[in-house]
Amino acid sequence: MAFNIELPHVGESITEAVIGKWLKAPGDTIEKYDPLVEVVTDKVAMDVPSPATGTLTKIFAEEGETVLMGAVIAEMDSAEEIVAAPVIAPDPASSPSASRIGTLVQGANVGPTGGAFLDTSLSAPEPPSPAAESGDGISSGSSNSSNREKGFSPVVTRLAAEHDVDLNSLIGTGLGGRVSKKDVLAAVEHIRGSASTTSSQGAVSESEDEIIEPTPIRRMIAGHMVKAVSEIPHAWSAIEVDVTGMVEWRSANKDRFESENGVRLTYLPITLYVVAGVLRANPRLNSSWLDGKIVLKKSINVGVAVAAGDGLIVPVVHNTADGTVTELAGKLDGIINRARSGKMTIKDVRGGTFTLNNTGALGSVWGGAIINHPQAAILTTEAIVKRPIVVSSNGNDEIVVRSMMNLCLSFDHRIIDGAEASEFLQAVKSEIEAISLESDLK
Repeated sequence: MAFNIELPHVGESITEAVIGKWLKAPGDTIEKYDPLVEVVTDKVAMDVPSPATGTLTKIFAEEGETVLMGAVIAEMDSAEEIVAAPVIAPDPASSPSASRIGTLVQGANVGPTGGAFLDTSLSAPEPPSPAAESGDGISSGSSNSSNREKGFSPVVTRLAAEHDVDLNSLIGTGLGGRVSKKDVLAAVEHIRGSASTTSSQGAVSESEDEIIEPTPIRRMIAGHMVKAVSEIPHAWSAIEVDVTGMVEWRSANKDRFESENGVRLTYLPITLYVVAGVLRANPRLNSSWLDGKIVLKKSINVGVAVAAGDGLIVPVVHNTADGTVTELAGKLDGIINRARSGKMTIKDVRGGTFTLNNTGALGSVWGGAIINHPQAAILTTEAIVKRPIVVSSNGNDEIVVRSMMNLCLSFDHRIIDGAEASEFLQAVKSEIEAISLESDLK
């Protein structure tokens, strides 16, 4: 039975992905769960597994093409028992989001966590004529036909509007002559190049500058950051924390910990353990803004920002508040290694509700991070440095050297006010400062 394969949804904030590399070609026999195609989002580069055992018959999304989540990317033939409808090849003259007939049902698990179930409620229409594919002979006959009728995807339409590009003037290089995002970007570069050559003042010689073409994941990150800053009204707060007790506890236990558990003991799992516990008592920090309402998340899934080769990646530690320091250290070791080696799974980036950003490992002592949309806040732990501190004891002040760390919180001011942000920070500070050599952190 032949059926279409959709690009699976991998997270509520991810709406599109770039097709990186097809790992199989039409005619190849594929086992269920075998890697089918590499895709790149603003959060992760990952392999999409085959939903069934069978033969790949057609590929609809080209390498380098930006595709909406849920769009049809390939066709497959399988002998497995699946409820299926006749295969309908995506119409090149329609947007990816419109090509949903006879495809994997939205919300169905794809890959090791579930099977593939298909929509049988619709039948196949007649294939489009060559005239329709080329954009000629549209029955509406109007020069004001909508972009959807002309076959321009929402992504292409939006990009063209942003840069004042006439889509009707472009020759598409996508499937069936469709105008792709790459075509629009090429037109934008051409327009900019033409403008620069006609201007003789203030021009910088190309020989003096290096032009770097951003990688697909860097483009995704750029778009995600712009969306976060433009849609979320950021506010910031910070405090300093005396982490002397935590430093002493780690120093005394790290060798034993590594020997018993096979992973290094860093400050990150200790901080993550504290932060997750405080989030339980401060649910506003573990929420999001949706359609004018505040959604308080029941699960506490903390994303941990990781610097990888192609850019910032935020894998998620699920059910963080239920883990011990030992369990969290093991989970962190696994997801960080997968993130840096490019072997992350869909589960690794799905469902984050709060983000912990450890720029202290890079030497930073103060910063204001951008919130990971659509979350409500991100906490940054900065570098631990020894500083002279005034301490009061028995009515007397004295100067002592202590290990100090700054905690910096960026928060969505629609959801969280300064008082709530400060309450959260003070609770994290109190829990960390309570750690000592006598602490029983498991």
